[in-house]
Amino acid sequence: MAEGGSASGSRMWCSIPEKFQLHGAMLALQFGYAGFHVVSRAALNMGISKLVFLVYRNIIAFLLLLPFAYFLEKKERPATTLNFLLQFFLLALVGITANQGFYLLGLEHTSPTFASAIQNSVPAITFLMAALLRIEQVRLNRKDGIAKVMGTICCVAGATVITLYKGPTIYSPNAPNSLQTISTTTTAPIFASLGDASAKSWTLGCVFLIGHCLSWSGWLVLQAPVLKKYPARLSVTSCTCFFGIIQFLIIAAVVERDSQAWLFHSGGEIFSVLYAGVVASGIAFAVQIWCIDRGGPVFVAVYQPVQTLVVAIMASFALGEEFYLGGIIGAVLIITGLYFVLWGKSEERKFALEKAAILSAPDHGSTRTPAHIKSSIAQPLLIHPSNENV
Repeated sequence: MAEGGSASGSRMWCSIPEKFQLHGAMLALQFGYAGFHVVSRAALNMGISKLVFLVYRNIIAFLLLLPFAYFLEKKERPATTLNFLLQFFLLALVGITANQGFYLLGLEHTSPTFASAIQNSVPAITFLMAALLRIEQVRLNRKDGIAKVMGTICCVAGATVITLYKGPTIYSPNAPNSLQTISTTTTAPIFASLGDASAKSWTLGCVFLIGHCLSWSGWLVLQAPVLKKYPARLSVTSCTCFFGIIQFLIIAAVVERDSQAWLFHSGGEIFSVLYAGVVASGIAFAVQIWCIDRGGPVFVAVYQPVQTLVVAIMASFALGEEFYLGGIIGAVLIITGLYFVLWGKSEERKFALEKAAILSAPDHGSTRTPAHIKSSIAQPLLIHPSNENV
């Protein structure tokens, strides 16, 4: 009975068009990451060691992903060569060690709100990196290329408006109800301490967070060519987590000498590590790498500004905070930007398919087509294998 239900659920998921699967996965991912900002700062406020937090986070993610990678990808997993191991090590260095390390260092010196805001530079950085490496094709002489550039700018601008401009109040909670009373009496003191300004150096925190954004963008871009040669997505993620653990353990052996730092002292510390490992690493990595494989690195990065919008909405409805005009304007810009980027990628795909159909038409038409024309029309179909993922 359970197997029948599982099979039915699998068929229902497969019946959903892939583009809707991608959008749904990326939206869920942003909700998970939005909570992670708060959980991470809470862990730092509790006094947990940053390195211990990162080691445990990646161990949990690795143990969560390993069984799925081993059993589900037995047939499609290529032989693991030394070259692949070096690529996995590089992915871990950029996407795990540098990315997560810089994030926690920056968060310690700033606040979750600022950390979420500065991450909105990730789409623009990723777009630039992907364009320079020719992973993402940008043709400014065509409307699809202009749309992708303008869409990326709109997304970043929208999230920036939400962060920097309040404006007049658009939504204000009604008279205090039970939910607001609970929020005020129980959660307000905790959340008030999450964004405190008791940082050691705000400038240093900004530098760390910029390093985090550069690492994250580099990770998104570098995964795309690796997945083309090694299509086992979960295996790539598991190996990346494994090498990340090794790298953090080496750093911890030098920096973290206090054995008590490796022990949990409260339920809050356990929850923060579990949330980070299961949601922000295990599930998030698997979803993210699937979306990169299907939609490309820019598609994944362009959803990043949605996270700032999610934080604003959650704060408004869950915590009873007011919603300002800046949030409305930012939301419109983000949605508009997403539409432009996705429309541009859709038009680019249509253009590629139409071009391929036109070039291949003589093969199905007259048999008297000259041989030199036949040889010339086959070449474009061979040099753009990435079009199917655009």
